[in-house]
Amino acid sequence: MGIELRNPVIVGACNLSTDLDNLRKMEEAGAGAIVLKSLFEEQIQLESLQMEQEMDEYNERNAEMTSLFPALQHAGPKGHLLMVKNAKKAVRIPVIASLNAVYGTTWAEYAKLLEETGVDALELNFYAVPRDISKTGESIEQEQIEIIKEVKKNVSVPVCVKLSTFYTNPLNVISLMDKAGADGFVLFNRFFQPEIDLNKETHVIHFPMSSDEDNKLPMRFAGLLQGNIKAGICSNTGICTGKDVVKMILAGADCVQVVSTIYKNKISYISNILSDIESWMASKKYKSLEDFRGKLSNKSINDPFIYKRAQYVDLLLKSDELFKKQGLV
Repeated sequence: MGIELRNPVIVGACNLSTDLDNLRKMEEAGAGAIVLKSLFEEQIQLESLQMEQEMDEYNERNAEMTSLFPALQHAGPKGHLLMVKNAKKAVRIPVIASLNAVYGTTWAEYAKLLEETGVDALELNFYAVPRDISKTGESIEQEQIEIIKEVKKNVSVPVCVKLSTFYTNPLNVISLMDKAGADGFVLFNRFFQPEIDLNKETHVIHFPMSSDEDNKLPMRFAGLLQGNIKAGICSNTGICTGKDVVKMILAGADCVQVVSTIYKNKISYISNILSDIESWMASKKYKSLEDFRGKLSNKSINDPFIYKRAQYVDLLLKSDELFKKQGLV
């Protein structure tokens, strides 16, 4: 996005970033930048509604009681904005605010409020699950493109977009968003999925951590996009080790976001990731990331099928050989 980082490892949006001590630990461990926990407009609306319901619970029981409750209002986004402002003051590395709004007008409104906290950039978190069966994919895409344009008109800091994989053609959507002014893309969002407890026959909260098997999709799209868009490419999901970071850079990513591996291995593990990157670069005699960035992207290799085909037929033809190598037959 035009922001100079000391290294490509960014801590993605998560609850860890709400604690100032954690932010300082992330900086000390070597993080290149930090994305703060998202401001979710939907959550603010629900909290406001809940507060109104609780305040009105005893209204009109009798004439005297109506005057006992002060005219309080929900603070809205003020609490989150204060957290963001304090976070920016707590560390010297770039701080990126994340936003997930509901209405077209409030995306730009909240984006401006977040910019005023002093953050270095904004991440538009297009985390949305389709709920209307009659709504077309094209209309959803167009709404998001218009949101990008409106936000870019209202703020001066760089704006990146965090996307899901649930588009008919993500490459086309990203290209259109790139032309609409997005400065970077985070690929991809990790959705919370429903889970059911069979014994209790109820829905339960399910928080699955990502694994290195999950990074194959962002690697594919980093490889396909490198050299085809102006915006920066940030790989996300399943980036667990320094080797995973190197793979993403080879494919064409500019940087990565890590979250699950920080929860699993603690914040200090960031230094291990960086050490692994440096060791690999030294073994290959690379002095900078630019020496190998995109070396294995779609534009840089001769094999036209690595990124563009699922290779199902090819895998079937070589299945015995592959299974033997993995000790499966």
